[in-house]
Amino acid sequence: MPSHQYFIGVDVGTGSARAALVNTKGQVEHQAVEKIKTWTPDPEFYEQSSDDIWRAVCKVVKHVISNITRAQVKGIGFDATCSLVLIDKKGSPLTVSKTSVDEQNVILWMDHRAAEEADQINATAHPILKYVGGKVSLEMQMPKLLWLKRYLPYSFNNMGRAFDLPDYLTWRATGVDTRSLCSVVCKWNYDAEENKWNADFLRSIDLEELTRSNFSIIGNHMESPGKPVGSGLTKLAAEELGLLPGTMVSTSLIDAHAGILGTLGCQAEDIDEDITTRMALIAGTSTCHMSLTKSICFAKGIWGPYKSAVLPGYYLNEGGQSIAGHLLDHILKSHDSYATLKDKLGGDKYIYQHLNQLLPKIAASQGLPDMAYLTQDVHVWPDLHGNRSPVADPTLRGMITGLDMARGVESLAIIYLAFVQALAYGSRHIIENLYHYKRPQFKSMLFCGGLSKNPLYLQCHADICNLPCLVPYEEEMVLVGAAALAAAAFGQYNSLEAAAKAMSGMGRVIKPNEKTHELHDRKYKVFLKLLENQYEYKRIMHPDSA
Repeated sequence: MPSHQYFIGVDVGTGSARAALVNTKGQVEHQAVEKIKTWTPDPEFYEQSSDDIWRAVCKVVKHVISNITRAQVKGIGFDATCSLVLIDKKGSPLTVSKTSVDEQNVILWMDHRAAEEADQINATAHPILKYVGGKVSLEMQMPKLLWLKRYLPYSFNNMGRAFDLPDYLTWRATGVDTRSLCSVVCKWNYDAEENKWNADFLRSIDLEELTRSNFSIIGNHMESPGKPVGSGLTKLAAEELGLLPGTMVSTSLIDAHAGILGTLGCQAEDIDEDITTRMALIAGTSTCHMSLTKSICFAKGIWGPYKSAVLPGYYLNEGGQSIAGHLLDHILKSHDSYATLKDKLGGDKYIYQHLNQLLPKIAASQGLPDMAYLTQDVHVWPDLHGNRSPVADPTLRGMITGLDMARGVESLAIIYLAFVQALAYGSRHIIENLYHYKRPQFKSMLFCGGLSKNPLYLQCHADICNLPCLVPYEEEMVLVGAAALAAAAFGQYNSLEAAAKAMSGMGRVIKPNEKTHELHDRKYKVFLKLLENQYEYKRIMHPDSA
């Protein structure tokens, strides 16, 4: 009998590297996780090591193939956070840190050191910015490179290559510098319509150095996700990973984009299968709101439209919340009941389960028709770490109204509910902004990532956005998306879209609760009023900057 064929998906997230052994049907048969190190030398500075990341990748890949033969692995696909990696002209790590330690050569995506540089770039109002909702984010790569030029000139002047982390991984695996359209279009201001770097833009933002030697530092060979890279794994990389030399390597994706690829084809009864009617939420530390259209949609405050950034021939619009899972963790751990609950229940996962079960009981004890009414006088603006979209303002901060003197677990439960609802109102804000710019209506929302395992988060989104929510039965859809890249590159399917549809599997549906619709409409009006109020407070307190 012929041996089974497998594909490996590798996902490098904010705090760990993961790998999965995935069969041709998209089922994860084995997975592993390994932590990666982050340095925080200053507030808002987050740095990592590409060598440490590669070490973790090699460890998890070796783990997931331990029970099969290497020949059964037909391809490997990488996704990763959109972090900036610097290497010197010899291919060695080059520091991005004020500590001058070369090991610290990665600026993590969530690093906010480049706020002034982002403002300077946005002040140019260059036409290319229309593809990022009118403004670059300080989380993107050009602001970070401009920061390096200003504050670490030695590193800037000695760059051999500057990579997006997903592209660094394919380079490390193959020795070939192929950049994914996903990375360069979404995070580097590459002009996908003209299929070239915009030299005028780079000069206008004081990064003319990047135009030299045919843009060699930032890449001059672009490919669509799912295309083969070079001749596959080099002998060295194969030895490090425990695979065979020449094993197919796919052009990469950013981690959230692997999530949308993995979930796009998920099916369920009574859910429209047209991928353009779906919004995918990749909900973890942060949340990315991803949707595809056949026609171009420019929406202020929403990144994109990115041409062919996930699938050829489709435009991607990307919204997001800079903190989501991390926000809920912060709210939980900063409450005075946290330590007691942790001692009693044994871990954060069990605390969330306890709060989810407690909320309906509190509502019933108060004679309320639904637990959503527990927050009818508690309202939250959730942007403790700035707003990614649709306001696109990193200076925004969180707000809460309705605080009282209550303490204890019930108080924590209600505050937790208010913040979960606020994240869902933020998703509705993104959706309605897209509608304002004539994006066709959505018919469903798809979820993957850590928060997709929280039933309260899912139900709040269904109720507040008034859309059915579809959750794949296979939980690790980011890893499935990375494996689908490998399957397409290998030729297991005749296109990346076909691979995604074949490997996305089935899912369960969470339907909106119509009984809470009117309540959420009113609370959403308060949500928008909080934004107005915050800007009004800024005008009062900082009249000279208004």
